[in-house]
Amino acid sequence: MAYDENLAERIRCGFRKMKVQFEEKRMMGGLCFMVAGKMCVGVEKSRLMARIGLASYDAALRKEGCVAMDFTGRPMRGFVFVNPIGLATNGDLEGWLKLALKFNPEAKASRDKSARKSVNTARRRPRS
Repeated sequence: MAYDENLAERIRCGFRKMKVQFEEKRMMGGLCFMVAGKMCVGVEKSRLMARIGLASYDAALRKEGCVAMDFTGRPMRGFVFVNPIGLATNGDLEGWLKLALKFNPEAKASRDKSARKSVNTARRRPRS
């Protein structure tokens, strides 16, 4: 099991309850939920990944079960992991979803690989 299917279903139900349109994408060994074409939350193993922005970051880290998101040995500020203890109830999960949705309009969308490739190709100069 790469990620917790039960948590993924709880997120789907939470977004549907809030009438949020979302897409799902498998990435980084987990499942990412995109809102308005931007990464919003995800499931990595048994924990929630939430993109909450810098304004909410420090306060979020003081909540039970919340830790800095750290894939490479360096925390990614503005992103957090919430361990299962911080997601015990649907209300707990809903609070994290709302926090991520609050930041979503400010978040920058990443370009997809095909767009990046065409930009990089366009910058190349022919050899003389």
